[in-house]
Amino acid sequence: MTERVDGRGPGDLRPIRYELGYLQWAEGSVLFEMGNTRVLVSASYEARVPRFKMGTGTGWVSAEYSMLPRATETRSQREVQSGRPSGRTQEIQRLIGRSLRAVTDLSKLGECTIWIDCDVLQADGGTRTASITAGYIALAAAIRHLRERGTLRDDPLREEVAAVSAGLVGDEALLDLAYSEDSRAEVDFNVVMTGSGSLVELQGTAEGDPFSREELDRLLDLASSGIEQLVQVQRTALGA
Repeated sequence: MTERVDGRGPGDLRPIRYELGYLQWAEGSVLFEMGNTRVLVSASYEARVPRFKMGTGTGWVSAEYSMLPRATETRSQREVQSGRPSGRTQEIQRLIGRSLRAVTDLSKLGECTIWIDCDVLQADGGTRTASITAGYIALAAAIRHLRERGTLRDDPLREEVAAVSAGLVGDEALLDLAYSEDSRAEVDFNVVMTGSGSLVELQGTAEGDPFSREELDRLLDLASSGIEQLVQVQRTALGA
């Protein structure tokens, strides 16, 4: 058995901590931690939609993602200095947006946009998956706030959505990889699933030798068990 850096078992999530309503002015916000990965996510209401949605009567959920310069062991340059987000940042933003729209009935939003801003304060692996899990919490809190003040009439959220990583490290399947594990994984997966267990997105890569269908199934089963736990965290955080 591979000995994990933090003493966890192969199928254990890192310790999770959160603080709902962390930002005073946002319609929804949460400071969310998984181990040493820490993300601050806010959900903001805007009474208009992108041009391609104008006149449709439906809304939109969009995400932005960024990492603080010292979120990692060595300082990284702010992307604003280069004039545009990196390809990695754009990929993650689109993933977060797709994941949240998958569980949102946009027709019940009306013509408005809810912006999900994900800022990584500290990175130790799994920043995109933590952003999706926390993004749902912030979005659901914002929807509740908007309904309470009468801005929205109906609840557009069909169910929860959460995400987690899983990988093969030393031929062993591990859940929720920290950076030191992710950096030496032979196979690395990010899995996004709904609260009812349907798949939203599966990102998997073999870093060396190809992996088998049996190994894929092992990792999916492991990720599914982790997401069940994350959905329970979401429900507890939201008082459901």
